[in-house]
Amino acid sequence: MALPSGFARQVVVGRWFMSFASMLILSVSGATLIFGMYSKELKSSLGYDQRTPNTLAFFKDLGYNVGILAGLINEVTPPWFGLAVGSALNLGGYLMIYLAVEGRTARPPRVADSFTNTCALVTAVKNFPESRGVVLGLLKSFTGISGAIFAQIYLAIYGDDAKSLILLIAWLPVLVSALFGRTVRIMPYRSSATSAKTTNEGFFHFLYISVALAAYLLVMIVVQKQVRFSHPAYAASAAGLLLLLFLPLVVVVKQEYRILKEREEALREPPTLTVVEEPAALQTSTATEEEEEEEEKVTSSSSSSCLGSCLKNMFTPPARGEDYTILQALVSIDMLLLFLATICGAGATLTAIDNMGQIGQSLGYPSNTVNTFVSLISIWNYAGRVASGFASEALLQSRYRFPRPLGVTAVLLLSCAGHLLIAFGVPQSLYVASMLTGFCFGALWPLVYAIISEVFGLKYYSTLYNFGTAASPIGAYLLNVLVAGHLYDVEAAKQHGGTLAGRDKTCIGVECFKKSFLIITGATLVGVIVSLVLVWRTRSFYRGDIYARFRDTAGDSSVIKVDDGEPRNKEEADVAVVESTIRDHVLPQGTKGRGGGAHVHAA
Repeated sequence: MALPSGFARQVVVGRWFMSFASMLILSVSGATLIFGMYSKELKSSLGYDQRTPNTLAFFKDLGYNVGILAGLINEVTPPWFGLAVGSALNLGGYLMIYLAVEGRTARPPRVADSFTNTCALVTAVKNFPESRGVVLGLLKSFTGISGAIFAQIYLAIYGDDAKSLILLIAWLPVLVSALFGRTVRIMPYRSSATSAKTTNEGFFHFLYISVALAAYLLVMIVVQKQVRFSHPAYAASAAGLLLLLFLPLVVVVKQEYRILKEREEALREPPTLTVVEEPAALQTSTATEEEEEEEEKVTSSSSSSCLGSCLKNMFTPPARGEDYTILQALVSIDMLLLFLATICGAGATLTAIDNMGQIGQSLGYPSNTVNTFVSLISIWNYAGRVASGFASEALLQSRYRFPRPLGVTAVLLLSCAGHLLIAFGVPQSLYVASMLTGFCFGALWPLVYAIISEVFGLKYYSTLYNFGTAASPIGAYLLNVLVAGHLYDVEAAKQHGGTLAGRDKTCIGVECFKKSFLIITGATLVGVIVSLVLVWRTRSFYRGDIYARFRDTAGDSSVIKVDDGEPRNKEEADVAVVESTIRDHVLPQGTKGRGGGAHVHAA
């Protein structure tokens, strides 16, 4: 069948191309996860002790995660505007870091970049609400793998130069957002009996391609460690990477072609008729009731205090799964429990990621091996995000109704093993520790974001999503700056005669991070306990069908819904259809709607 002339436009403006654009944008948005690749360059170029890079890492995570302003802006502006603001912040922030390392400007205090994640990810979740776990897992997996993507591209363009990596981080996300930002937008969602199945099929195709991409990156990382690559070899490696990054376009075209065929088939079929009954009493008294309600609202608002009304509304939230206001969600016990568990879990794993360069150096690993650890963290970060997103969605919709908060508990328990391996410095264990750390850090976020959307609704998801991410920098400051950075400097001072003034600030040995990661393990166990409390509080909510509200509008040709809430089968509706047809086409215009009756609408 020949494709219509407008098919190309349908592809470009469709929700599937929007998903592809979101994947590309997020694939270059995880620069904070490769801080370990250039943190040593910052430390040596700017003369920092260990606590200062950790403080810089905190501000980096603060800017990346605390996107409350980004969320509020995204509530009232189109997503492309937020992407433009994020691009400007990214370019300005990382360019300042690059110039500081080059000695051309003063030391940078921080860098902020949270708009990209908010605009791209929240928009995709709202466009596919019945597949939010799958969407979150897939899109966040591209954020997780972006560290390895950056590494391959910078090796192809600049070679092994950590300073140039900072420059690449500054301009590449801006370029991608400029090319694809306008396609990221919220589209009207219409549920159907097969929409979730068809949508998940498309995302599974995206998954297969992303797995191939992750496998390709893993092979390249291992081969580049064993074989010395020339610059043309790095360029060829990057070309293969770009091919896999754009391969999802095939899935986009396939899904849009399926949508086109479904529309054409729907046009050939007779429309489904929906009978809507309106009682006569309701019709004749509608205007009077509306006037009375308006008078009551005016009287109520004038007689009650605004502050008292706001406080009452804040502490009387709707049922779980309905749309909470921002204040209702923030004072909710469920949000506080999730926030505390995320502080413990994300703060602990992020501390390990940001210090991976110093951990490897203190344990005697060569520098190229340390860079391999950082790249492997990106790969396993990807694996964790994909696994938790797709697996939790499958388990949630299975007959067991596996609650997502229990997934948070499992992830935090698993991360403790990686922290203990770092604490005791088991020989050659940093490979396994980096794997566990990356996997658990990645697996945590799709679960947290999905829980927020499920428990508190999607109406203010842009803002609530960013309140959830704020837990990460808080945990990183407590565990990275105040614990790991401080104890590292104390141990380094012991090795250098009690002071670091004018001396080498490097610490060597297992003791450099031992106390830190024992404390971090304890904090993670606290998060495990808190998450179990959340599991207990939400157990009844997750036993039900949490997506039922999105399927209420699904069409069913065998059932016709009426205003009184009672569905009718075809036989019962036939008489009503005939009556309404006579009324609409035979009775005079002035008699329609009197005395009640039914109105017929094509589905």
